[in-house]
Amino acid sequence: MKYIHLSDLHLGKRVNEFSMLEEQAAILEQILEIIDEESPDGILIAGDIYDKSIPPTEAVMLFDDFLAKLSKKALQVFIISGNHDSPERIAFGSRIMDANGIHLSPVYNGAIEPFVMNDEHGLVNVYMLPFIKPVHVRRYFEDEEIVTYTDAMRTVINKMNVDPSVRNVLITHQFVTGASQCDSEEKSVGGTDNVDADVFEPFDYVALGHIHRRQKCGSEKIWYCGTPLKYSFSEMNDVKSLTVLELGKPGTIPSLRSIPLTPLHDMAELRGIFSELTDPDYYAKHPQKNHYLRIILTDENDIPDAVSRLRLIYPNLMCLEYDNTRTRMNREIADLEKTEHLGMFELFSLFYEEQNGSPMSEKQRAYMQDLIEKIEEENV
Repeated sequence: MKYIHLSDLHLGKRVNEFSMLEEQAAILEQILEIIDEESPDGILIAGDIYDKSIPPTEAVMLFDDFLAKLSKKALQVFIISGNHDSPERIAFGSRIMDANGIHLSPVYNGAIEPFVMNDEHGLVNVYMLPFIKPVHVRRYFEDEEIVTYTDAMRTVINKMNVDPSVRNVLITHQFVTGASQCDSEEKSVGGTDNVDADVFEPFDYVALGHIHRRQKCGSEKIWYCGTPLKYSFSEMNDVKSLTVLELGKPGTIPSLRSIPLTPLHDMAELRGIFSELTDPDYYAKHPQKNHYLRIILTDENDIPDAVSRLRLIYPNLMCLEYDNTRTRMNREIADLEKTEHLGMFELFSLFYEEQNGSPMSEKQRAYMQDLIEKIEEENV
């Protein structure tokens, strides 16, 4: 049984105020071409179809067109909602679409029935589990102790009564402990949304969504496929792809490979002084001039109206930063806020050195030590 694993389309997303709709339309067409070449039995789309729970009209129309084209192919399409989606909106029309091979995850109601597929090696049960929180699960299983996301996922999976004698695939959208994140993802405080990978033991393959970088999670059977496009400069050096998996006989590890995807515009970073980056010879020879750009100016002084002037040359400039003595000093001073374990004298010493580029003299150190001691005595 062959599947293509996709996730995190984030249709309608804007990156640094640039609309990604044109990029997304092009990458979906590329994906359709790959589907035609690969002839899979099914498509697994693991959530975050849209970037917002109420997506713009253009994003809905784009996905509608994508589904219409998929429905004309001889395959089954499985789609779940992610944390960016409205589960009610994703589930709308699901009973009508089932007849055309488009299967949409319902809002979680405590019971998940698999879609059953068949090939020469027997049955494959495909389970669709949308993004869930502990509160979603507790309402259906009040007798269970459900505190963490791992508790919630373990309870949900136990209630599925997965049949180990056949092959089982789970599509879900969660943060699995240990996964490497990007700047374009929502991050929880203290990793409170972590799910331990061992809860997925009953499955032959787990098609994950949520993390934007392709990676496995502790097992060859548990994978994030990543986003089809780059949505932050932290992904600048990533190779975006879709994942093709083939399930063999029951009990065997799935065969996996990735197929690279090529965007209309890649992401890149240019660094240098303003006069260099605006030199016509530099621009003419630079291979990344039409990419989505982060430009880092190293001029010591700010350039007036730099963004507007640079965009006349680099229309896809997304963001501008400076890297010079002032900005480095600001970053270093900001780091001092993290040194809560240091005493008042040590903190002031570090601050003085960062501000002045040299440590205090012995006379200054003695003066400050004496002054701090007097202040502390007065506050006793």
